[in-house]
Amino acid sequence: MGSGGVSRRRFVGALAGTAAAVALPACDEASAPAKETTEATPSASREAARPSGPHPLYLGTYTSAEGGGKGIGVASYDSATGRITGEGTIAGIADPSYLALHPNGRTLYAVNERKDGAVTAVRRSDRRVLGSRSTGGAAPCHLSVHPGGRFLFSANYGTGSVAVHPVDTSGALGERTDLVTHSSPAPGPGQDGPHAHQIVTSPDGGHVLAVDLGTDTVYTYRLDESKGTLAEVSRAQTRPGAGPRQLTFHPGGRYAYLANEVDNTVAVCAYDPGTGGITVGDAQSTGTGSGTNYPAQLVVTPNGRYAFLANRGHNSLSRYAVEADGARLRLLGTVPVAGDFPRQIALAPDGGPLFAANQRSSTVSVFHVDEDSGELRLAGEPFASPVAVCALPL
Repeated sequence: MGSGGVSRRRFVGALAGTAAAVALPACDEASAPAKETTEATPSASREAARPSGPHPLYLGTYTSAEGGGKGIGVASYDSATGRITGEGTIAGIADPSYLALHPNGRTLYAVNERKDGAVTAVRRSDRRVLGSRSTGGAAPCHLSVHPGGRFLFSANYGTGSVAVHPVDTSGALGERTDLVTHSSPAPGPGQDGPHAHQIVTSPDGGHVLAVDLGTDTVYTYRLDESKGTLAEVSRAQTRPGAGPRQLTFHPGGRYAYLANEVDNTVAVCAYDPGTGGITVGDAQSTGTGSGTNYPAQLVVTPNGRYAFLANRGHNSLSRYAVEADGARLRLLGTVPVAGDFPRQIALAPDGGPLFAANQRSSTVSVFHVDEDSGELRLAGEPFASPVAVCALPL
Protein backbone atom coordinates (compact mmCIF):
# COMPACT_ATOMS: atom_id res chain seq x y z
CA MET A 1 0.00 0.00 0.00
CA GLY A 2 1.13 3.55 -0.61
CA SER A 3 1.58 6.13 2.10
CA GLY A 4 -2.17 6.54 2.34
CA GLY A 5 -2.60 2.77 2.74
CA VAL A 6 -4.58 2.52 -0.50
CA SER A 7 -3.93 3.93 -3.97
CA ARG A 8 -5.08 7.52 -4.34
CA ARG A 9 -8.38 8.31 -6.07
CA ARG A 10 -8.56 11.58 -7.92
CA PHE A 11 -11.38 14.05 -7.82
CA VAL A 12 -11.91 17.67 -8.76
CA GLY A 13 -13.04 20.00 -5.96
CA ALA A 14 -13.42 23.71 -5.34
CA LEU A 15 -13.65 25.74 -2.16
CA ALA A 16 -17.23 26.48 -1.08
CA GLY A 17 -19.24 27.22 2.05
CA THR A 18 -21.48 24.90 4.08
CA ALA A 19 -25.20 24.94 4.69
CA ALA A 20 -27.38 24.53 7.78
CA ALA A 21 -26.95 21.66 10.24
CA VAL A 22 -28.28 18.26 9.24
CA ALA A 23 -28.94 15.29 11.55
CA LEU A 24 -27.50 11.93 10.48
CA PRO A 25 -28.89 8.49 11.25
CA ALA A 26 -26.36 6.02 12.60
CA CYS A 27 -25.32 2.78 10.99
CA ASP A 28 -26.64 -0.35 12.67
CA GLU A 29 -23.77 -2.28 14.25
CA ALA A 30 -24.51 -5.69 15.65
CA SER A 31 -21.21 -5.69 17.50
CA ALA A 32 -21.83 -2.37 19.26
CA PRO A 33 -22.70 -2.55 22.98
CA ALA A 34 -25.11 0.35 22.60
CA LYS A 35 -27.32 1.50 19.74
CA GLU A 36 -26.08 4.66 18.06
CA THR A 37 -28.21 7.77 17.79
CA THR A 38 -27.37 11.24 16.52
CA GLU A 39 -30.59 13.12 17.17
CA ALA A 40 -29.37 15.03 20.20
CA THR A 41 -27.96 18.52 19.83
CA PRO A 42 -24.67 19.64 21.36
CA SER A 43 -24.96 20.29 25.09
CA ALA A 44 -26.11 23.72 26.17
CA SER A 45 -23.01 24.22 28.30
CA ARG A 46 -20.70 23.53 25.35
CA GLU A 47 -22.69 25.76 23.01
CA ALA A 48 -22.77 28.60 25.55
CA ALA A 49 -19.05 28.35 26.30
CA ARG A 50 -17.88 28.11 22.70
CA PRO A 51 -17.23 31.56 21.18
CA SER A 52 -18.69 32.19 17.76
CA GLY A 53 -16.75 33.87 15.00
CA PRO A 54 -14.04 32.80 12.58
CA HIS A 55 -11.13 30.56 13.54
CA PRO A 56 -8.29 29.57 11.17
CA LEU A 57 -8.43 26.26 9.31
CA TYR A 58 -5.68 24.89 7.06
CA LEU A 59 -6.25 22.07 4.56
CA GLY A 60 -3.72 19.61 3.14
CA THR A 61 -3.97 18.02 -0.29
CA TYR A 62 -2.13 16.13 -3.01
CA THR A 63 -1.14 18.69 -5.63
CA SER A 64 0.10 15.93 -7.97
CA ALA A 65 -3.27 14.14 -7.99
CA GLU A 66 -5.81 14.79 -10.72
CA GLY A 67 -8.16 17.45 -9.38
CA GLY A 68 -5.84 18.12 -6.45
CA GLY A 69 -5.16 21.45 -4.83
CA LYS A 70 -2.56 24.06 -5.69
CA GLY A 71 -1.00 24.14 -2.23
CA ILE A 72 -2.22 24.49 1.36
CA GLY A 73 -5.88 25.51 1.51
CA VAL A 74 -6.65 28.47 3.79
CA ALA A 75 -10.09 28.75 5.35
CA SER A 76 -11.90 29.73 8.52
CA TYR A 77 -14.66 28.11 10.53
CA ASP A 78 -17.29 29.23 13.00
CA SER A 79 -16.99 27.01 16.05
CA ALA A 80 -20.65 27.46 17.00
CA THR A 81 -22.16 26.62 13.62
CA GLY A 82 -19.37 24.57 12.04
CA ARG A 83 -19.60 26.65 8.87
CA ILE A 84 -16.37 26.77 6.82
CA THR A 85 -15.45 29.67 4.56
CA GLY A 86 -12.66 29.37 1.98
CA GLU A 87 -10.01 32.12 2.05
CA GLY A 88 -7.53 31.11 -0.62
CA THR A 89 -4.42 28.99 -1.01
CA ILE A 90 -0.77 29.12 0.01
CA ALA A 91 0.50 28.15 -3.42
CA GLY A 92 3.72 26.55 -4.56
CA ILE A 93 3.94 23.83 -1.90
CA ALA A 94 4.10 20.35 -3.40
CA ASP A 95 1.86 17.60 -2.02
CA PRO A 96 1.31 19.08 1.49
CA SER A 97 -0.55 16.00 2.73
CA TYR A 98 -0.04 16.58 6.45
CA LEU A 99 0.20 19.79 8.46
CA ALA A 100 1.40 20.82 11.92
CA LEU A 101 1.67 24.05 13.90
CA HIS A 102 4.57 25.42 15.92
CA PRO A 103 3.72 25.69 19.65
CA ASN A 104 3.91 29.49 19.45
CA GLY A 105 1.32 29.47 16.67
CA ARG A 106 3.40 31.56 14.25
CA THR A 107 4.65 28.93 11.82
CA LEU A 108 2.87 26.23 9.84
CA TYR A 109 4.70 23.11 8.66
CA ALA A 110 3.83 20.71 5.85
CA VAL A 111 5.27 17.48 4.53
CA ASN A 112 6.00 17.29 0.82
CA GLU A 113 4.88 13.72 0.19
CA ARG A 114 6.99 12.92 -2.85
CA LYS A 115 9.74 10.49 -3.85
CA ASP A 116 12.33 13.03 -2.75
CA GLY A 117 10.63 13.91 0.51
CA ALA A 118 10.83 17.29 2.16
CA VAL A 119 9.25 19.45 4.85
CA THR A 120 8.28 23.09 4.36
CA ALA A 121 7.82 25.98 6.80
CA VAL A 122 5.31 28.80 6.25
CA ARG A 123 5.00 31.99 8.28
CA ARG A 124 1.32 32.40 9.10
CA SER A 125 1.21 36.19 9.44
CA ASP A 126 1.94 36.87 5.76
CA ARG A 127 1.82 33.31 4.32
CA ARG A 128 5.47 33.55 3.33
CA VAL A 129 7.19 30.24 2.60
CA LEU A 130 10.33 30.12 4.75
CA GLY A 131 11.92 27.30 2.82
CA SER A 132 12.02 23.51 2.55
CA ARG A 133 14.44 20.85 3.76
CA SER A 134 14.98 17.27 2.63
CA THR A 135 13.72 14.54 4.96
CA GLY A 136 16.30 12.12 3.62
CA GLY A 137 13.62 9.65 2.60
CA ALA A 138 10.63 9.02 0.37
CA ALA A 139 6.97 9.97 0.80
CA PRO A 140 6.93 11.66 4.22
CA CYS A 141 3.34 11.44 5.44
CA HIS A 142 3.41 12.82 9.01
CA LEU A 143 5.22 15.49 10.98
CA SER A 144 5.05 17.06 14.43
CA VAL A 145 6.85 19.74 16.41
CA HIS A 146 8.57 18.99 19.71
CA PRO A 147 6.79 20.83 22.57
CA GLY A 148 9.91 22.94 23.15
CA GLY A 149 9.55 24.29 19.63
CA ARG A 150 13.18 23.69 18.65
CA PHE A 151 12.80 20.51 16.55
CA LEU A 152 10.54 19.19 13.83
CA PHE A 153 10.05 15.44 13.38
CA SER A 154 8.87 13.74 10.18
CA ALA A 155 8.05 10.16 9.16
CA ASN A 156 9.13 8.86 5.74
CA TYR A 157 6.58 6.23 4.74
CA GLY A 158 8.31 5.12 1.57
CA THR A 159 11.69 4.36 3.14
CA GLY A 160 10.67 3.58 6.73
CA SER A 161 12.68 6.29 8.44
CA VAL A 162 12.19 9.25 10.76
CA ALA A 163 13.98 12.59 10.48
CA VAL A 164 14.80 15.48 12.81
CA HIS A 165 15.20 19.11 11.73
CA PRO A 166 16.15 22.03 13.99
CA VAL A 167 13.81 25.02 14.09
CA ASP A 168 15.29 28.50 14.45
CA THR A 169 13.73 31.48 16.22
CA SER A 170 12.00 32.62 13.03
CA GLY A 171 10.33 29.21 12.61
CA ALA A 172 12.49 28.30 9.62
CA LEU A 173 14.05 24.84 9.37
CA GLY A 174 17.74 24.01 9.49
CA GLU A 175 19.54 21.10 7.87
CA ARG A 176 18.53 17.66 9.12
CA THR A 177 20.31 16.62 12.32
CA ASP A 178 19.27 12.97 12.34
CA LEU A 179 17.75 10.21 10.21
CA VAL A 180 16.84 6.86 11.76
CA THR A 181 15.78 3.94 9.54
CA HIS A 182 13.67 1.14 10.99
CA SER A 183 15.89 -1.74 9.89
CA SER A 184 14.41 -4.27 12.32
CA PRO A 185 12.32 -6.22 13.06
CA ALA A 186 11.57 -7.81 9.72
CA PRO A 187 8.57 -6.51 7.77
CA GLY A 188 5.18 -7.93 8.72
CA PRO A 189 3.03 -10.20 6.52
CA GLY A 190 2.49 -8.75 3.07
CA GLN A 191 4.88 -5.82 3.65
CA ASP A 192 7.92 -5.10 1.50
CA GLY A 193 9.82 -3.12 4.13
CA PRO A 194 9.46 -0.59 6.94
CA HIS A 195 6.84 2.16 6.48
CA ALA A 196 7.04 4.86 9.14
CA HIS A 197 3.60 6.45 9.39
CA GLN A 198 3.76 8.75 12.42
CA ILE A 199 6.19 10.42 14.82
CA VAL A 200 4.98 12.25 17.90
CA THR A 201 6.19 13.38 21.33
CA SER A 202 4.63 11.77 24.41
CA PRO A 203 2.42 14.06 26.55
CA ASP A 204 5.04 14.18 29.33
CA GLY A 205 7.60 15.38 26.80
CA GLY A 206 10.09 12.69 27.76
CA HIS A 207 9.97 10.49 24.69
CA VAL A 208 9.40 10.52 20.95
CA LEU A 209 7.34 7.67 19.50
CA ALA A 210 7.31 6.46 15.91
CA VAL A 211 4.65 4.12 14.50
CA ASP A 212 5.74 1.85 11.64
CA LEU A 213 3.07 0.09 9.60
CA GLY A 214 5.58 -2.11 7.76
CA THR A 215 7.29 -3.62 10.81
CA ASP A 216 4.20 -3.74 13.06
CA THR A 217 6.16 -1.79 15.66
CA VAL A 218 5.98 1.31 17.83
CA TYR A 219 9.50 2.64 18.47
CA THR A 220 10.32 4.85 21.46
CA TYR A 221 13.23 7.30 21.34
CA ARG A 222 14.84 9.87 23.59
CA LEU A 223 15.71 13.18 21.99
CA ASP A 224 19.13 14.68 22.68
CA GLU A 225 18.19 18.36 22.55
CA SER A 226 21.83 19.47 22.39
CA LYS A 227 22.44 17.50 19.19
CA GLY A 228 19.00 16.99 17.71
CA THR A 229 19.43 13.22 17.58
CA LEU A 230 17.23 10.27 18.54
CA ALA A 231 18.32 7.23 20.59
CA GLU A 232 16.03 4.20 20.69
CA VAL A 233 15.09 3.11 24.21
CA SER A 234 12.19 0.74 23.64
CA ARG A 235 10.03 -0.90 21.03
CA ALA A 236 6.65 -2.63 21.12
CA GLN A 237 5.23 -4.93 18.49
CA THR A 238 1.61 -5.39 17.56
CA ARG A 239 0.28 -8.73 16.45
CA PRO A 240 1.72 -9.70 13.04
CA GLY A 241 -0.05 -8.04 10.14
CA ALA A 242 -1.86 -5.43 12.20
CA GLY A 243 -0.28 -2.59 10.24
CA PRO A 244 -0.29 0.13 12.94
CA ARG A 245 -0.84 3.58 11.45
CA GLN A 246 -1.30 6.19 14.16
CA LEU A 247 -1.12 6.49 17.96
CA THR A 248 -3.28 8.96 19.91
CA PHE A 249 -2.76 9.67 23.61
CA HIS A 250 -5.48 10.02 26.21
CA PRO A 251 -5.31 13.39 28.03
CA GLY A 252 -4.24 11.57 31.19
CA GLY A 253 -0.99 10.62 29.47
CA ARG A 254 -0.82 6.99 30.65
CA TYR A 255 -2.76 5.36 27.82
CA ALA A 256 -2.84 5.70 24.07
CA TYR A 257 -4.98 4.26 21.29
CA LEU A 258 -3.55 2.64 18.19
CA ALA A 259 -5.34 2.53 14.83
CA ASN A 260 -4.30 -0.60 12.93
CA GLU A 261 -4.78 0.01 9.21
CA VAL A 262 -4.19 -3.45 7.77
CA ASP A 263 -6.24 -5.72 10.04
CA ASN A 264 -9.01 -3.17 10.71
CA THR A 265 -8.67 -3.01 14.50
CA VAL A 266 -7.80 -0.65 17.32
CA ALA A 267 -5.81 -1.35 20.48
CA VAL A 268 -5.43 0.31 23.87
CA CYS A 269 -1.77 0.81 24.78
CA ALA A 270 -0.32 1.47 28.22
CA TYR A 271 2.50 4.03 28.33
CA ASP A 272 5.22 4.11 31.02
CA PRO A 273 6.58 7.68 31.32
CA GLY A 274 9.64 6.42 33.18
CA THR A 275 10.92 4.05 30.52
CA GLY A 276 8.97 5.20 27.49
CA GLY A 277 7.74 1.64 27.07
CA ILE A 278 4.47 0.90 25.28
CA THR A 279 2.41 -2.20 26.05
CA VAL A 280 -0.01 -2.99 23.24
CA GLY A 281 -3.35 -4.41 24.33
CA ASP A 282 -5.67 -6.80 22.55
CA ALA A 283 -7.10 -5.97 19.14
CA GLN A 284 -10.61 -4.53 19.27
CA SER A 285 -13.37 -4.08 16.72
CA THR A 286 -13.92 -0.91 14.73
CA GLY A 287 -17.60 -1.79 14.39
CA THR A 288 -17.38 -1.75 10.60
CA GLY A 289 -18.29 -5.38 9.93
CA SER A 290 -16.64 -7.72 7.44
CA GLY A 291 -16.24 -5.32 4.52
CA THR A 292 -12.97 -3.74 3.43
CA ASN A 293 -11.94 -0.96 5.78
CA TYR A 294 -8.73 0.88 6.61
CA PRO A 295 -8.78 2.71 9.95
CA ALA A 296 -6.94 6.02 9.69
CA GLN A 297 -6.64 7.52 13.16
CA LEU A 298 -8.35 8.20 16.46
CA VAL A 299 -8.97 11.48 18.28
CA VAL A 300 -9.93 11.87 21.93
CA THR A 301 -12.11 14.60 23.39
CA PRO A 302 -10.33 17.03 25.75
CA ASN A 303 -12.34 15.72 28.70
CA GLY A 304 -11.02 12.23 27.95
CA ARG A 305 -14.48 10.64 27.87
CA TYR A 306 -14.88 9.76 24.18
CA ALA A 307 -12.76 8.69 21.24
CA PHE A 308 -13.56 8.74 17.53
CA LEU A 309 -12.01 6.67 14.73
CA ALA A 310 -11.96 7.52 11.01
CA ASN A 311 -12.85 4.53 8.83
CA ARG A 312 -11.76 4.58 5.19
CA GLY A 313 -13.78 2.11 3.16
CA HIS A 314 -16.69 1.94 5.58
CA ASN A 315 -16.81 5.75 5.35
CA SER A 316 -17.79 6.25 8.94
CA LEU A 317 -16.67 7.47 12.33
CA SER A 318 -16.60 4.89 15.11
CA ARG A 319 -17.58 6.19 18.54
CA TYR A 320 -16.02 4.81 21.72
CA ALA A 321 -16.67 5.54 25.37
CA VAL A 322 -13.37 5.86 27.23
CA GLU A 323 -13.49 4.09 30.58
CA ALA A 324 -11.26 3.23 33.55
CA ASP A 325 -9.31 6.52 33.34
CA GLY A 326 -8.30 5.75 29.77
CA ALA A 327 -7.51 2.07 30.13
CA ARG A 328 -10.54 0.80 28.24
CA LEU A 329 -12.47 1.62 25.05
CA ARG A 330 -16.11 0.58 24.69
CA LEU A 331 -17.54 0.62 21.19
CA LEU A 332 -20.78 2.59 20.91
CA GLY A 333 -21.38 2.34 17.17
CA THR A 334 -20.66 4.19 13.95
CA VAL A 335 -21.88 7.35 12.24
CA PRO A 336 -21.71 7.98 8.46
CA VAL A 337 -18.96 10.48 7.65
CA ALA A 338 -20.92 12.07 4.78
CA GLY A 339 -17.90 11.70 2.49
CA ASP A 340 -15.65 9.15 0.82
CA PHE A 341 -12.41 7.86 2.36
CA PRO A 342 -11.82 9.96 5.52
CA ARG A 343 -8.04 9.99 5.63
CA GLN A 344 -7.68 12.25 8.67
CA ILE A 345 -9.82 13.71 11.45
CA ALA A 346 -9.18 16.52 13.93
CA LEU A 347 -10.97 18.19 16.82
CA ALA A 348 -11.03 21.95 17.26
CA PRO A 349 -8.71 23.03 20.11
CA ASP A 350 -11.66 23.70 22.43
CA GLY A 351 -13.04 20.21 21.76
CA GLY A 352 -15.80 21.68 19.63
CA PRO A 353 -16.28 20.74 15.98
CA LEU A 354 -14.74 17.58 14.59
CA PHE A 355 -13.35 17.81 11.05
CA ALA A 356 -13.00 14.85 8.66
CA ALA A 357 -10.88 15.26 5.51
CA ASN A 358 -12.44 13.00 2.88
CA GLN A 359 -9.85 12.22 0.21
CA ARG A 360 -11.94 10.63 -2.53
CA SER A 361 -14.94 12.96 -2.33
CA SER A 362 -12.75 16.08 -2.04
CA THR A 363 -14.72 17.33 0.95
CA VAL A 364 -14.36 18.19 4.62
CA SER A 365 -17.21 17.08 6.87
CA VAL A 366 -17.81 18.96 10.12
CA PHE A 367 -19.55 17.48 13.16
CA HIS A 368 -20.76 19.01 16.39
CA VAL A 369 -19.62 16.93 19.37
CA ASP A 370 -21.83 16.64 22.45
CA GLU A 371 -19.44 16.81 25.39
CA ASP A 372 -21.79 14.88 27.68
CA SER A 373 -22.85 12.01 25.42
CA GLY A 374 -20.15 12.03 22.74
CA GLU A 375 -22.86 12.06 20.08
CA LEU A 376 -22.08 13.54 16.68
CA ARG A 377 -24.28 15.82 14.58
CA LEU A 378 -23.36 16.80 11.05
CA ALA A 379 -22.99 20.58 10.68
CA GLY A 380 -24.45 21.07 7.22
CA GLU A 381 -23.27 19.97 3.82
CA PRO A 382 -19.57 19.02 3.62
CA PHE A 383 -17.16 21.74 2.48
CA ALA A 384 -15.63 21.21 -0.96
CA SER A 385 -11.82 21.08 -0.91
CA PRO A 386 -9.64 19.48 -3.61
CA VAL A 387 -8.45 15.97 -2.61
CA ALA A 388 -8.76 16.82 1.07
CA VAL A 389 -6.35 14.69 3.12
CA CYS A 390 -5.69 16.84 6.22
CA ALA A 391 -7.64 19.43 8.22
CA LEU A 392 -5.86 21.53 10.83
CA PRO A 393 -8.30 23.67 12.87
CA LEU A 394 -6.82 26.33 15.16
